[in-house]
Amino acid sequence: MIGRYYEDFKINLKTGEANLTQIYLQEALDFISRQQASHQPFFLYWAIDATHAPVYASKQFLGTSQRGLYGDAVREIDDSIGKILKSLQNLGISENTFVFFTSDNGAALISAPKQGGSNGRFLCGKQTTFEGGMREPAIAWWPGHIPAGHVSHQLGNVMDLFTTSLSLAGLQPPSDRQIDGIDLSPVILQGKLIDRPIFYYRGNEMMAVRLGLYKAHYWTWSNSWEQFSQGIDFCPGQNISGVTTHTQEEHTKLPLLFHLGRDPGEKYLISFSSYEYQEVMEQISPKVQLHKETMVPGEPQLNVCDKAVMNWAPPGCEKLGKCLEPPKSNPKKCFWPH
Repeated sequence: MIGRYYEDFKINLKTGEANLTQIYLQEALDFISRQQASHQPFFLYWAIDATHAPVYASKQFLGTSQRGLYGDAVREIDDSIGKILKSLQNLGISENTFVFFTSDNGAALISAPKQGGSNGRFLCGKQTTFEGGMREPAIAWWPGHIPAGHVSHQLGNVMDLFTTSLSLAGLQPPSDRQIDGIDLSPVILQGKLIDRPIFYYRGNEMMAVRLGLYKAHYWTWSNSWEQFSQGIDFCPGQNISGVTTHTQEEHTKLPLLFHLGRDPGEKYLISFSSYEYQEVMEQISPKVQLHKETMVPGEPQLNVCDKAVMNWAPPGCEKLGKCLEPPKSNPKKCFWPH
């Protein structure tokens, strides 16, 4: 594929028409066909660009949903995934292929409603550690191995996919490093539930932890007053006093506790003086302490920014006349405003 920036793929900003998802789809189908023809196992990470802003869809999907252009893009993604699954079936390898569908974050509400999705009843959106920013659905598909229609309430995160995939392939995870993900194959294949906490991080700070249906916020922050004054809002229409704060507020001595079963929107604090609060925090606190004591900090791989290492001359740039001369190397610490 040829491309470096959006300009290499035509997106009609008036109509929203672009065929980029179809290009991604064809690449995936061709890759699967090549691997099957050569009798080679494969790993396909199909991370399409849609539905990031600017939102777009192919011509045949424009105007086909009641959700506007964003809905059209979602329909095209759904259709594309269906074609990938159909290809696996037609090639006779569906019962030997594990497929897992999920997202890396909740909807980006800063571009909603026309250029972004909705997180429904969940609080805030992408770039926060509230449920709207961190909770996503997941679908596992493997005919002959995973019962159709089964619903699991297992807590998981995308780091579990590494460990789980190795397990399904009959391999052990590497022992020369700390592995954060756990093996979810007993959940996926046998319907079991694994009792485990989930830790919510923003940068280097552990912001919250979930255990079962309870979630404790040790820090809260939506976005800065500076961003908010510029019209950037990660929680539009969802101001919860003392929760959706515009400064990073510490609650480590008395974490804010919510029960996500009866309060998925994180609106109603469980009283600090209640028996429920005391009982739940007696379970959560030791897990947080153990987590922090055993945490092995990773060496940041994305914390040094240098424009010189960008892909200034990707394959095919000669045809486009867009081969660029890289600037002089000037590595520096990255600045991440959120």
